[in-house]
Amino acid sequence: MGPRRDVRFVSSGVKLPCAAPASAPALLSAALPFAHIGRAIDAAARHVARSIPRLSVARADTAGAPPTALPRRHGKDGGGGGGEERVLISEVAVRGKDGELLERPELEAAAAAALRACRPNAALTVREVQEDVHRVVESGLFRSCMPVAVDTRDGIRLVFEVEPNQDFHGLVFEGANMLPSKFLEDAFRDHHGKIINIRHLDQVIKSVNGWYQERGLTGLVSYAEILSGGILRLQVSEAEVNNINIRFLDRRTGEPTVGKTQPEQILRQLTTKKGQAYNRAQVKRDVERILTMGIMEDATIIPQPVGDSNKVDLVMNLVERPSGGFSAGGGISSGITNGPLSGLIGSFAYSHRNVFGRNKKLNLSLERGQIDSIFRLNYTDPWIDGDNKRTSRTIMVQNSRTPGTLIHGGDHPDHGPITIGQVTAGIEYSRPFRPKWSGTLGLIFQHAGARDDKGNPIIRDFYNSQLTASGNAYDDTLLAKIESVYTDSGDYSSTMFVVNIEQGLPVLPEWLSFNRVTARLRQGYEIGPARLLLSASGGHVEGNFSPHEAFAIGGTNSVRGYEEGAVGSGRSYAVGSGEISCRMFGPLEGVVFGDYGSDLSSGPKVPGDPAGARGKPGSGYGYGVGIRVDSPLGPLRLEYAFNDKQARRFHFGVGYRN
Repeated sequence: MGPRRDVRFVSSGVKLPCAAPASAPALLSAALPFAHIGRAIDAAARHVARSIPRLSVARADTAGAPPTALPRRHGKDGGGGGGEERVLISEVAVRGKDGELLERPELEAAAAAALRACRPNAALTVREVQEDVHRVVESGLFRSCMPVAVDTRDGIRLVFEVEPNQDFHGLVFEGANMLPSKFLEDAFRDHHGKIINIRHLDQVIKSVNGWYQERGLTGLVSYAEILSGGILRLQVSEAEVNNINIRFLDRRTGEPTVGKTQPEQILRQLTTKKGQAYNRAQVKRDVERILTMGIMEDATIIPQPVGDSNKVDLVMNLVERPSGGFSAGGGISSGITNGPLSGLIGSFAYSHRNVFGRNKKLNLSLERGQIDSIFRLNYTDPWIDGDNKRTSRTIMVQNSRTPGTLIHGGDHPDHGPITIGQVTAGIEYSRPFRPKWSGTLGLIFQHAGARDDKGNPIIRDFYNSQLTASGNAYDDTLLAKIESVYTDSGDYSSTMFVVNIEQGLPVLPEWLSFNRVTARLRQGYEIGPARLLLSASGGHVEGNFSPHEAFAIGGTNSVRGYEEGAVGSGRSYAVGSGEISCRMFGPLEGVVFGDYGSDLSSGPKVPGDPAGARGKPGSGYGYGVGIRVDSPLGPLRLEYAFNDKQARRFHFGVGYRN
């Protein structure tokens, strides 16, 4: 009797089911055609279990005689087989599907290497044969494996008839809109013409799923199939955004309510659009963008599956802030030189952050001190309607009265202080150019002049230095402004660079014409527990400009150790600073610093030479120590500095140094 072929195991070779990974989003884990290859193995193994105990084979020399039962050794399996009967096997071989030798010896060796229990002269149980069949198929090289038992003169011969997979000749990849094609090209580059290895295919599938997971995308390989001719077909399922819905919630009860913000103002902030692949990282950035608008107290985006499809609806839950209100505060004027308390300023403001529900900002503020008085009106549209470059627009009006001590300080005791009255109105447009670059273009009109302590206009000070460039009581200027800002990040090791160009336009003959260029650079470094901050700034003015707009050097935000503007007042200037800070405990930091500034010998070129009349040195340096405390208003700075004249001075400031 020939070999019995009713005992066989066939793998799921053509279609390769695979379960969704445990970490895959629930949106795609249901109803996928992938299932684990082990299901087919288990089903075939049950067939082996039913067949081998009843197997009878004929000896090669007794063809035509009634089949006889295989010799069996009864008894319990010593390895915990649960009393399974054993069959003595004299020979084990690996052959092709038709019983012939395999064309590729390496495939025969691979199948033989996968066998563990099935060895010549071994007594085997059904379970041990099942496990070796598992191992052969799970090697990934074979689409089927069938154990065949033949009774020969020398005993039972067990033959594993295997069918190798096809050679790999091509790949069809469907449904992957986000995955780069090069990703799969690299994965299969060295496998063309070789046997398709299911293990390698499983690794590729896992790497594809991992690619989606690492990037916050909801997608995975949902189906794999080996077509005729050795063509692999992989199907990817990506979650697609269906609809985006907005829901406003009451800030107290959390219940749905009617929002004040127009929905289109929210939707235009989103980079996630209908029809795109659902990207969790992108949605997270959209939430941050909505919160940056400043009109939302809380924002969340929740994906919801749409039926049995791979589409999702995004539901945005938004909690609005109160849209407007009054506030009061205070500060310190940088133009006061006779003690910090005399420079205290009180402020009162009204702001509306969501005018007409269109995310437009209105701010009115009044600041008042012993000398200072500033009224500001700002109206800002953070994103002009119809613009796809995220251009913002700000309209401003300001009426101010500030001390003139920065340039015209050191007045005679018989002569009262000088103040600078200025009315400003203008419009500015700003937009980002690149992720770290932004620019501003503006047109500003200024009407400015000097006043005495009684509020009367004056054109010369006690030293007979002129106070206006035109010789009139007031100077009028129409400024065209261009500014570019680079910011690396907000941490201590960041880089900041600002360039500002202003051009006075002499539309009328009496209007001032000049060009002013300024630049600021700041670079931070982290050195162990300490932080090093280096900064430099400089500028130059060419043309006819008001003396009170000369570059003032010295003071809290310039060269510490000097009074405000006491180093010099020039057409040009350069200031450098370095400081090392270290966290002491809690919010307290200790600081060591050094500053240097110079007017680059340009003081006499300022109209009226106010620096020369007051004996300002034109250059100087300072150094000292200080402490900083974090606060809601920004860092509170208290510093004690020495200058090159051996003078000592306390400096108090709020916020970061310019």
